[in-house]
Amino acid sequence: MEHDHMIEMLDLDAEVLADYHRELIGWVGREAADHPRVVDIGAGSGTGSLALARELPGSEITAVDVDPEMLAHLRDQAAKTGLGDRIRTVEADLDQPWPDLGPADVVWAASSMHHMADPKQALASAYAALREGGLLVIAELDSFPLFLTGTADEEVERRGHEAVAHLRHEAGMHMHENWGDRATHAGFEAVTRRHFDIDLRPPLPAAAARYAEVTLHRMRERLEGRLSTSDLTALDKAVAGLAGRDDLSVRTTRTVWLARRGRFV
Repeated sequence: MEHDHMIEMLDLDAEVLADYHRELIGWVGREAADHPRVVDIGAGSGTGSLALARELPGSEITAVDVDPEMLAHLRDQAAKTGLGDRIRTVEADLDQPWPDLGPADVVWAASSMHHMADPKQALASAYAALREGGLLVIAELDSFPLFLTGTADEEVERRGHEAVAHLRHEAGMHMHENWGDRATHAGFEAVTRRHFDIDLRPPLPAAAARYAEVTLHRMRERLEGRLSTSDLTALDKAVAGLAGRDDLSVRTTRTVWLARRGRFV
């Protein structure tokens, strides 16, 4: 069930934030080689791989993830959308030495770099996988989505986010890193940074309410003992009533770095 909720949340993120994903891939497409060979690291449920294949004509995608269930879902979705011949999957633990994934024109790392145990080694592996002039794309969340801004439940949602942020810090996740500096130190050149402010106001489609429900439910599962009993009760009540609400918004921020692989260093 946990796997199902994670897959659904990732798929809904791609659906609800489709304009952001389309703008990002359009930018990458203008900077990348024609008919690029793309390696999607930490591909998850495959929303990035599917969007890349759909939006970049002639591209070939290698989706890499440690989770076989995620990759099975990706293959199923690729087959259903007629993209199965352009997307292949590789099961690999990217905290270990990478399999041979190159030569690639683009290494795509969307919300995956902060999970790496050793970001320095991951960036070195990405550099090695790219052709000269190839493009590294790192897209990271500055903040997880807020859905209850401007409502009576706004403050308890924010306290929940603060508590989960502490959990991520305790787990050693590399949130809020300056990936541009890290990429430069790894030998990449021409680093460009863009910040995306996402602010979707009501009324929103039904998918947004389900996105809020799945996301907040997953957050709530991690908060036992981290929030007061009254806050947990208020959050439970808010999550239970999301489907019938017409005051939900989606507010989040993403930062994206594009960096070029120069000559061997």
